[in-house]
Amino acid sequence: MTIKTIIRAFAAASIALSVLFAGVANIAPSKADAATVSASSTASKIIAKAKTYKGRPYNFGATTGRTSSFDCSSLTQYVYGLYGVKLPRESAAQAKSGRYVSKANLKPGDLVFFYSPIHHVGIYIGGGKIIHTYGKPGITIDTINSGWWKTHYATARRVL
Repeated sequence: MTIKTIIRAFAAASIALSVLFAGVANIAPSKADAATVSASSTASKIIAKAKTYKGRPYNFGATTGRTSSFDCSSLTQYVYGLYGVKLPRESAAQAKSGRYVSKANLKPGDLVFFYSPIHHVGIYIGGGKIIHTYGKPGITIDTINSGWWKTHYATARRVL
């Protein structure tokens, strides 16, 4: 074996090890990554649970914990509570929970609020849509990027 061959082999091995260790370093999740995955998983569960109540009637002042009817904030308080997230009973108080998130940065599971003063809340489910309840048809899915809900959008909060 010549010196030149040994140097090439050493260089190739060094590059291979660098790539290997760099890859391993990138594979290991950070605490922030783990928190994001956990929040995303919880959001998916909350949204899926809320969807099971689609069509359930609206009842202003509905009692939290009863699933025969909901108002907007009893729905959010109930489904988030199932997954360990404690929210106040009324939408105006819920709008002070968690941290502010801009409309452009909404993620599934964020709470979305309407009117000024705030008196309506929905759960952002992605794709510009929320699941919420008001009047007829009860629990339903609507877009927040056009029509009534676009013009009455107030703010959003991230509680996960």
